[in-house]
Amino acid sequence: MRRRALTVAALTMLTMVPAGPVAAGGRDANRGTDDGLTLAIYGDAPYGTTPADTAELAATPAFIESINADPDVRGVVHVGDIHSGKQFCTEAYDRSIYDLWTQFADPLVYTPGDNEWADCHKAAQGGGVYNPATGAIDPVLDPLTQQPVDYAAGDPVANLQLIRSIFFSRPGRTLGGGDGRVLSQAQLFDPRHRSDRQYVENVLWEQHGVVFVTINVPGGSNNDADPWYKAPVASAAQLQESADRTGADLRWLDTAFTLARLSRAAGVVIVAQADMWDLDGNTSAHLTNYEPIVASVAAHTTAFKRPVLMFNGDSHVYRSDNPLSATAPCTTELADGSEAACASDYPNHPGYAVTNFHRIVVHGSTFPLEWLKLVVDDHTAPGGADTFGPFSWTRVPQPTS
Repeated sequence: MRRRALTVAALTMLTMVPAGPVAAGGRDANRGTDDGLTLAIYGDAPYGTTPADTAELAATPAFIESINADPDVRGVVHVGDIHSGKQFCTEAYDRSIYDLWTQFADPLVYTPGDNEWADCHKAAQGGGVYNPATGAIDPVLDPLTQQPVDYAAGDPVANLQLIRSIFFSRPGRTLGGGDGRVLSQAQLFDPRHRSDRQYVENVLWEQHGVVFVTINVPGGSNNDADPWYKAPVASAAQLQESADRTGADLRWLDTAFTLARLSRAAGVVIVAQADMWDLDGNTSAHLTNYEPIVASVAAHTTAFKRPVLMFNGDSHVYRSDNPLSATAPCTTELADGSEAACASDYPNHPGYAVTNFHRIVVHGSTFPLEWLKLVVDDHTAPGGADTFGPFSWTRVPQPTS
């Protein structure tokens, strides 16, 4: 009874705010195609090959303008990773990205990636290294100031709090242009799990008959299988962080799909940074900590019966597939940017048979910068490498000149 009361209240709240991340004071909210909704999706950008590499950062204003110039775009979604795993986690850098995003003409929804918080402990990102002789963490120090390079010496929990304080200081409000509204888990949480209200970054909204939901799922191993600072074992703080956040993510998925059923949504879009099917040179055991989320997505999608589309970044290479079906085709990009068939990632989380699911990995980390033009259109034909249910998409690389 309590769960239903919460979701009915949430559905009421959805009707009280603009439909989705639509600006109340930005560009014309009625812009776009007559029959559909168009969003720009991107992630893993801007990237640098070293802490001093600012080429993509310098190219970002022109990239933003290329999205602003498209008359159909109504909103922007960033799937996480605002810098690479070879760049430092500093407050100044995070604020520079926030400032860049104010240049978007449309509302922007962002879900954090691992590089800006979960991986900040790594020495390559300016964190530190476990010292077996002392049992302490030796931080990476700035040679001039002899102070830790990373914010809070790379502590992941502190860096996530920093991300929240900069990008999510107004729960339920979007970034970018205008004054878009979404529902945050900070605003809508089960009273039996009051700690869920800290996950202000988990949001959902309804737009063009589709429920969109973001969940904070960092790439790598869900912040669990790789001990912080290369310590012998994961600390109690690390294990607690992963358990609490995964529980909140699962409950947020429950809420999103309940709302989708109550509102008779035509589809659901899930946004999470982690590519939960990418081995990245490891064995399938490295993905074990993603299994609760994969299982939840599969169960909810099966019960929902209508199309569910998932976006993630993390592995950087464009990919269009269904890793929850052993027989689904897969398309990926080659080194020259062209596309070709690929081997399925299904074996990395086997045992599922979900046909109404599709997943897209957005291109990222390398030039040319690229965004995905997602169109939600009631007339889209099902199936195909770039269509699924009411969804269709086109890759849009930034012009090089």
